[in-house]
Amino acid sequence: MNVNHILVVGSGVMGRGIAYSAALGGYQVTLCDISQSAIENAKSEIGHLFLKAVDSERLTSEKAEHFSSKLNYSTELEKSASSANFVIEAVPEVMSIKKEIFEKLDQYTSTETILATNTSTMSPTEIGSYTNRADKIIAMHFFNPVHKMKLVEIIKGLETSEETLRVTQEIAHAMGKETVGVNEFPGFVTSRISSLVGNEAFNMLMEGVGSPEEIDKAIELGLNYPMGPFKLGDLVGLDTRLKNLEYLHKTLGEKYRPSPLLVKYVKAGRLGRKSGKGVYNYT
Repeated sequence: MNVNHILVVGSGVMGRGIAYSAALGGYQVTLCDISQSAIENAKSEIGHLFLKAVDSERLTSEKAEHFSSKLNYSTELEKSASSANFVIEAVPEVMSIKKEIFEKLDQYTSTETILATNTSTMSPTEIGSYTNRADKIIAMHFFNPVHKMKLVEIIKGLETSEETLRVTQEIAHAMGKETVGVNEFPGFVTSRISSLVGNEAFNMLMEGVGSPEEIDKAIELGLNYPMGPFKLGDLVGLDTRLKNLEYLHKTLGEKYRPSPLLVKYVKAGRLGRKSGKGVYNYT
């Protein structure tokens, strides 16, 4: 299968990062969202990524212009999907939203088009059941920030074909990523570990074991993590972290019960960098 046009659905932090990386991989890319303001924001942020790449001499201005020209922006899902031969969905981690998107994509795209979900916890088998092409459904777990993080976890569903896996791996490699194949199980590999560490950090903060700065420093220097759990949680979004924990608690049991303090932060609107304040203050 020859992939030349990738559609990315959802223009949030992950979606625009995936779109940017796909364009650098040489693909024609359409970034689609229902919100025009979200599209304009994503276009601005992607432009900023190209400028930074030129300033740091990772790209020449000519190459930045070339790759930038491969990006298109749209609020019309049906029109965008009709010409795509690979789709990466990057909407919030809510199964009802993903169900709606995949039902539409199943109608709007060619029957040969592969549909991938960017998810850190959810089942590609279940998502495949919302379509008439379970063999062409697969999960790609990208990491934030997408343009810097090298790994993509690739997860087959029960009926995902080997050809779908092969094409997905090729696309990830063209985007400059390393891949690992993971057997489908809630949370895969990285989300299970990251959720446990982040949740325990909140429990320690609640218990008064140390300040956020002290806990982050201990994890970074003592365990050689590149980023402490509070810094990472603020970057990913504490609401996203909470959704992941709620899903893992439901599917894997008590050890993933969300920390009461994390729940309190999310209820207070302290979601991390995107809201200006999480564990740390970014205003």
